[in-house]
Amino acid sequence: MTTTNSTSSRSAVVTGASSGIGQATVRALRAQGWTVFAVARRAERLESLAAECGAIAVPADVSVQADVDSLAETVLAQGGVDTLVNCAGGARGTETWADAIDENWEFMWQANVMGTMRLTRALLPQLREARGTVLNVTSTAALASYEGGSGYNAAKAAERAMTQALRLEEVENGLRVIEILPGLVQTEEFSLRRLGSQSAADNVYAGVDHPLTAEDVAEVIRYAASAPAHVNLDEIVIRPQAQAANHKLIRNAK
Repeated sequence: MTTTNSTSSRSAVVTGASSGIGQATVRALRAQGWTVFAVARRAERLESLAAECGAIAVPADVSVQADVDSLAETVLAQGGVDTLVNCAGGARGTETWADAIDENWEFMWQANVMGTMRLTRALLPQLREARGTVLNVTSTAALASYEGGSGYNAAKAAERAMTQALRLEEVENGLRVIEILPGLVQTEEFSLRRLGSQSAADNVYAGVDHPLTAEDVAEVIRYAASAPAHVNLDEIVIRPQAQAANHKLIRNAK
């Protein structure tokens, strides 16, 4: 399958752009000639990324409606976009439901669900006009629950359900809706933020032969978003070869 040849005229908003999959996606799209609005809370990281690859830095917290409104206005004033890549999200804690911490669940709900809803809602007029694409990065945590993951499972399952509903609601407007569901991805911050220590984060990937990288996932995102407009890759599950399922991960102690 070939991808579209007019990528120099394509434009995207990418959230979660200060690190991990979001940051790698900004680089991948910019390398293909896209105009990219890189969105995250940490302005200094965005400015560094913008200087490196030519993205447009737009500091914003997608869980705050005022930030989302300002972001949508900024994007529209600079020509609008045809693609939205919702990468912002995250997990916090590994408590069982019996020991659930309200603040952790609220963070995960705001980061993964409400932020995705708010920004997609704000940009839909632009995306409909362009007959564009919404691409949501969820997780294999949306497909199978596990002990200590109920809050993250719930948030990602909700984001998946939203994505499926949006596809049904917007098909008549010519909008493509794509879902990418990564399994084990080794990034600098995801497990560290979730578990709170570097040693605990390192243990997540210990002995695993070649976990996915942010760049692996970004390449799949780039391909899916760049496919011809009539091609809708509804959902793509991507895991490292060593991970046959959430509960089946091969570790080779070294």
